[in-house]
Amino acid sequence: MSDVAVWVEGLVRRFGDFTAVDNVTFDVRRGEVFGFLGPNGAGKSTTIRMLCGLLAPTAGTGEVAGFDINREPESIKSHIGYMSQRFALYRTLTVHQNLEFYGGVYGIPRGSLFGRIDEVLERLELVGARDVFAGELSSGIRQRVALAAAILHRPQVLFLDEPTSGVDPLTRRSFFELIGELTETGTTVFVTTHVMDEAELCSRLALIRTRLIALGTPDELRAKVPGAVCLVLVDQPGTVMEQLQREPAVADVGMVGRGLHVRFREASADPSALLESLGIRDVHVERVRPTMETAFLSLVEQAEGSPE
Repeated sequence: MSDVAVWVEGLVRRFGDFTAVDNVTFDVRRGEVFGFLGPNGAGKSTTIRMLCGLLAPTAGTGEVAGFDINREPESIKSHIGYMSQRFALYRTLTVHQNLEFYGGVYGIPRGSLFGRIDEVLERLELVGARDVFAGELSSGIRQRVALAAAILHRPQVLFLDEPTSGVDPLTRRSFFELIGELTETGTTVFVTTHVMDEAELCSRLALIRTRLIALGTPDELRAKVPGAVCLVLVDQPGTVMEQLQREPAVADVGMVGRGLHVRFREASADPSALLESLGIRDVHVERVRPTMETAFLSLVEQAEGSPE
């Protein structure tokens, strides 16, 4: 069995004169959490639709779970799970009834369906919600039920399209812990997200903006950030941020708690000297590694040809 669960080469999708995905090549290893990042309109959802057999590529080739995306799209559908931020649960059905419905859609034999539902409910800590109507569930529990439906048929590859949109940070982290448990049994997880904390939890990341911008582990992408990144702790961060935003030596600056995360264009920059020249004293400066948000913004800027 190949250790590659998904691969594409030269993937292209055009809608008339508009190119949504342009010559994208990558692979996803079996049992990894693969993060797919990009701004709105970057081609993330279009790529997922092609990988799920829902949309034919304009050009390029690839395989998902061993099936060709051009020749065998229908075979792909029975070997994958899919969950999006708009995943539909029937509000007037209980959690168990919803899972019965989706089990039938996936073709799970009736004789084994109920046992599988019980197994998934226990695994995702949903036993207490078994007989609750979907319309009465909290957003976090609805998310777990949607995941339960997506893995009910034991898919080889699980596609999650911004699955944690609208839920709180604690629920997001809990959700990704569940994802990690799935990969331990060999499930491959392909997830799109705008949340940089989630990106940190992925094995590898691909950054797309129609074309593939970067590919690697979170640490490898952070290492691509040019210049020097510093944490600046100061009494009036808002005022200092406005001053730093006007400085040519500063690439970008953002608020982090009571401090500032500042990226200088040159690795040899002397942040303390710059702050002192601006009349800013009683300040703590510490060099830190770039955040994923900093890496994301920097790599997008570089791809667009923005000056660094």
